[in-house]
Amino acid sequence: MEIPTGSAGNLVSEIAKFMFLQIKRRISYVFHHQRRVETFEEKVQRLKERRDRVQHDVNAAKRNAEKIEIGVENWLIEVDKIINERAKEMKDLEDKARNKCFIGLCPNFKSRYQLSKESEKDANAVDELLQQGEFDKVSYRDLPRAIVDASPKDFEAFDSRKQVFNEIMEVLKHPSINIIGVYGTGGVGKTTLVKEVAKKVKGDKLCDVVVMADVTQTLDIQKMQDQIAESLGLKLEEKSVAIRASRLHERLKEEKKILVVLDDIWARLDLKEVGIPIADEHEGCNILLTSRDLNVLLNGMDAQKTFLIDVLKEEEAWDLFKKMAGNSAESPELRSIATKVAEKCAGLPIAISTVARALRNKALFEWKDALRQLQRPSSSNFCGVPADAYAAIELSYNHLKDEELKQAFLLCSLLGHNALIQDMLKYSMGLGLFSSVNTVEEARDRLLTVVSNLKTSCLLLDSYTDQCFDMHDLIRDVAISIASRENRVFALNKEDVQKDWPNVEAMKNCDKISLRYASISKLPDQLKCPKLTFFYMGSRDPSMEMPTNFFNETKNLKVLDLTKMHFLSLPSSISLLSNLGTLCLDQCVLGDIAIIGELKNLEILSLLKSHIEMLPKEIGQLIKLKLLDLTGCTKLKIILPNILSSLSRLEELYMGNSFVQWETEGHTQRSNASLAEFKALSCLTALDVHIPNAKIIPRDLFFEKLQRYKIFIGEAWDWDGQIEYSTLKLQLNTSIRYLNYGLKMLLNKVEHLHLYEMTGVKILLFESEHKECFRQLKNLHIQNGAMIQYIIKHNDVDKIEFLQLHSLTLHGLPKLVSFCSGCDDSTSISPKELPLFNDKDKGSTMLYLFFYKLLYDSYCLSWFQPELNFCIGAVLFVGAANFILSRLYYFAIIMFPKLEKLKLSSINIERIWHYQLPSGSYSMQNLTSLIIEGCDNLKHVLSCSMAECLQQLKSFEVIDCRCIQEIVATEEIKEDGKRATISFPLLNSLKLKALQKLIGFCHENYFLEFPSLKILEIEHCLKLKGFINKSMSKDITIGSTTEALFNEQVAFPNLEKVTISHLRNVKRLWFNQLHADSFYKMKELKVEYCDELLNIFPSFVLGAFQRLEILRVTDCGSLEEVFEHQVHGLEIKDTCDVALQLKEMYLFRLPKLKHVWNKDPQGNISFQALRVVDVWKCWSLKSLFPFSIAKGLPQLESLEITSSGVEEIVSKNEGLEQEIRFEFNQLSFLSLWNLTNLKCFYSGRHTTVWPALKNLKTHRCGKIKILGQLESHIQQPLFHIEKVQSLYSSFGDVHTFYLTHPLPQ
Repeated sequence: MEIPTGSAGNLVSEIAKFMFLQIKRRISYVFHHQRRVETFEEKVQRLKERRDRVQHDVNAAKRNAEKIEIGVENWLIEVDKIINERAKEMKDLEDKARNKCFIGLCPNFKSRYQLSKESEKDANAVDELLQQGEFDKVSYRDLPRAIVDASPKDFEAFDSRKQVFNEIMEVLKHPSINIIGVYGTGGVGKTTLVKEVAKKVKGDKLCDVVVMADVTQTLDIQKMQDQIAESLGLKLEEKSVAIRASRLHERLKEEKKILVVLDDIWARLDLKEVGIPIADEHEGCNILLTSRDLNVLLNGMDAQKTFLIDVLKEEEAWDLFKKMAGNSAESPELRSIATKVAEKCAGLPIAISTVARALRNKALFEWKDALRQLQRPSSSNFCGVPADAYAAIELSYNHLKDEELKQAFLLCSLLGHNALIQDMLKYSMGLGLFSSVNTVEEARDRLLTVVSNLKTSCLLLDSYTDQCFDMHDLIRDVAISIASRENRVFALNKEDVQKDWPNVEAMKNCDKISLRYASISKLPDQLKCPKLTFFYMGSRDPSMEMPTNFFNETKNLKVLDLTKMHFLSLPSSISLLSNLGTLCLDQCVLGDIAIIGELKNLEILSLLKSHIEMLPKEIGQLIKLKLLDLTGCTKLKIILPNILSSLSRLEELYMGNSFVQWETEGHTQRSNASLAEFKALSCLTALDVHIPNAKIIPRDLFFEKLQRYKIFIGEAWDWDGQIEYSTLKLQLNTSIRYLNYGLKMLLNKVEHLHLYEMTGVKILLFESEHKECFRQLKNLHIQNGAMIQYIIKHNDVDKIEFLQLHSLTLHGLPKLVSFCSGCDDSTSISPKELPLFNDKDKGSTMLYLFFYKLLYDSYCLSWFQPELNFCIGAVLFVGAANFILSRLYYFAIIMFPKLEKLKLSSINIERIWHYQLPSGSYSMQNLTSLIIEGCDNLKHVLSCSMAECLQQLKSFEVIDCRCIQEIVATEEIKEDGKRATISFPLLNSLKLKALQKLIGFCHENYFLEFPSLKILEIEHCLKLKGFINKSMSKDITIGSTTEALFNEQVAFPNLEKVTISHLRNVKRLWFNQLHADSFYKMKELKVEYCDELLNIFPSFVLGAFQRLEILRVTDCGSLEEVFEHQVHGLEIKDTCDVALQLKEMYLFRLPKLKHVWNKDPQGNISFQALRVVDVWKCWSLKSLFPFSIAKGLPQLESLEITSSGVEEIVSKNEGLEQEIRFEFNQLSFLSLWNLTNLKCFYSGRHTTVWPALKNLKTHRCGKIKILGQLESHIQQPLFHIEKVQSLYSSFGDVHTFYLTHPLPQ
């Protein structure tokens, strides 16, 4: 390949120019050193004068009892340092420079160079201090302490608040962010949070002054000004708001760093009108805002960063409820009803606190009454819900800006949890909720805008998918209460049991009726509701029949939804509904529905997931129909010809997972619909359809008007899971190049493209033909291409950009060579040398960087011999150029600037990326998920330089790759011998599974950091001994790092869950010394099938696992002990005290387990949080608990020991003769099953107390002598083996019992 001579000439010219300037500058240091020294001394003198003036001001301020600014004090320290210390050092250098070398004949160039260099450097430092020393003031009067009444104790109890709190504190430190917003529904705790932030900022001295003002809905500018001024010690006596604002503005600008907290903003607030300086006026002024409406913060206040304060998590809400309600909430009598009351408070702290305090120490009947009121809200009985919580929500509703938003909000409350946007669209169109919309697409856009506004007002919530929305229970209750009052709505809640039809008088004036959870078995003959516009009924009784005349008196009905009902035929009175705009018969069993053809004004017809076999011809009479939903009608086999083509106004047609019996155009006697009918649907903009064979698609069928589509072509596809719109799935027997024109046009704007079994295709896409597709594509999934060698062939371009691609999956491509082929099919490069993705530039930029580094390094060998080094550089230049040019090959760079998910499965490439990547050249810097699966030729996944590029990675999985030895390949060791650090700062989940040859994540040359990792799973890695691979060339000694899976070279500060399975060569999990803070947050550990493992927790690492809550150890054939409490040569009393938070412990199939605790810790280690212990098939285990552990189990609830060699539950404390009392106050379940060696609970004199025990199971424990010793007068046995079940039931109400000698078998 030729390199253009012009480019090469420009390159050499630029290099020469750069080199000349560098040489000239260094020579000037030698010959002009005296001038630089004199300049430095002059500036030092000016600095002394400035220092004296500032010191005078400081002394005067101190005499006036004012506090000196910290910046002033620091400045004085820095000035004294440079005047005293640096001036002396410069004097020493000046003396050295006067001395000559080479027997006094030659100036000392080296000393002159150093003197000149240091003079210039220190002169610049003095300039900076002179600029910093221009203080407007050096002191301040101490301000009155701000009043912040948040309760730190309550705040710290909520982990969800801590996270937001910490994020706000971090943002406050960011210099470019000045306005921060906090939003959330009323009563959620916004004010409490920002007050806590204010306290923290003041306490940590992040700002000089913190002020706070309440804004509220009734805005009072003067009151706000007074609140801020009072905190500043400023008196505002003027009456004019503008003059007061000016004075306040000037006062705030005097503070270098200030935090202004403005609470409860309802609309845009002009900060200048208040007197608060904004960023361009005062960079040190940070403003923290709270509001219920995100739009107010973003659009009204220009907040740069916003934080949502959501409702409390379930566990947090219950903890707060218990705290406010007192111990009675935990009593057996009230526990179940108390949890239901707490749930109805919807996680709102204000509701929880008010309700719980109101019910504190109240009787059961009062709790029941409160729950009933919470479950059946209305405008009259809302005393059950705290008035302030109700008022907060109603205030948010009243503040919605228009009636359209209000009506939409009330309609949303009737839809239940996780309501579909599509359902809301069908209802709102039928009701005519939105004015000035003409098409379904316009209505959808308006609806999405409305939902977004309701979310920003915190009246709606995000759901598990963007196709749904949700609403808190308490907000829904308030909304239904408002709707019942204003719109005469009758709606059932989930808790309501409605078996009979509601009172006729109560319903006759209703505008909307929602019987979503009704269990009504019989309907009245007629629904007498002349004003009714909306009727929804979901039946729980499929046998319920709807009377023929049911809709005779509902002629104003606009929306009718009958869900989960059976109709042999629809009631004839439906034909009277002339105003009906939306009819939904979803999830129904349908027979004859021909009567629907009489509903001439119908615009929306939904038969979603209904059992229907034939679409009647009368449907073709619905000439105004805009939306037809047949999604999930899997039994639909017949759509009579010309029905679809008759629906000329149809805009949206949904047939996903439905009808596929398309007939070919041209058949004389068709019995089914053909795809050619789509030609008559000129308004069609949305389409879901499955076409089993591409050959039946008419050549002149165009799809250019489609805006929303899911089109599946081929028999391989199913409709499971969530499928995004703009999806095209193709299973073709030929190349994409041979698609008809209509599909090619669609391909150019597709966002989600799935390609399957492209038979005989070697190159999938061509840059010259599909470059528009590359720009729009968000998800590319290519699967099972037996002959595919390249995904793309380019046409002489430098790079190919997938600008919007978020997800890429390559699966089952055994002959894949590289993602992109060259513009010339012939290449001298072996396929094995090609990486899957080419990230290296082929052009002059790479050469320039490479050559510049060589020249610069050679030049810097010795500054006083530039000629020699330039020669060395030239030699290196020529040699490197020849090497690089000999290896250049012409492949375009593939750019994925937005790629977040990459999955490579069952492909035989040997390299994914280049091992050495130039800085800034990588194109996948936004990758968050990386899955490598079944790639049997890979030996490594990443290089060190590649790992540095993946700073956004959150999920990383490597599975079933037979040749992988290390995840990160070993590169050259640093020249200084220090270990390099590899960090994955955002990685949350790491899974390494079925890697037969894996010997380590990386080599010992590296330190590993996983600061955000929470989940780690290592399974079926048979050769793995250590997470860090120890070099085999070094001597391995007993107790060395290589014997432990984890050592001090890897950091896991936030790890919560670890699974270790089938690691046959691991003998120890933890090295004697771990990285600081590693494993301190771990909550769950699962260890299974590790045959060489001897113990789980050595005593020297126990302190790191204090937060461990769940421990599962299974099928470890050599395991002898779980907790090691005695180290060789160290007494128990010499070990540190550790209180573990372990709650659940499961030990299954451990044949050599001798001890759970190898020695009695004698109080040094406690397990007071332990609740569940389950031991199964541990035949070498003789006793379960040491004495001190058994004495300290106040929370133990369940104990199961099954098929084990246990002889006593608690081992005897030698030397202790007095009677012992064991109390298990929370133990409710005890199972001793198939313990043939069990002799006693405890071999010494003792009593056992179990006041909460309800379930006792025992079987084949024939050697039991004593399970609780008492007076000898109780001789009869308490149970026989064959009467376990009767014993179980008879002990149901026993509160305290003792077991003594049972009858022998």
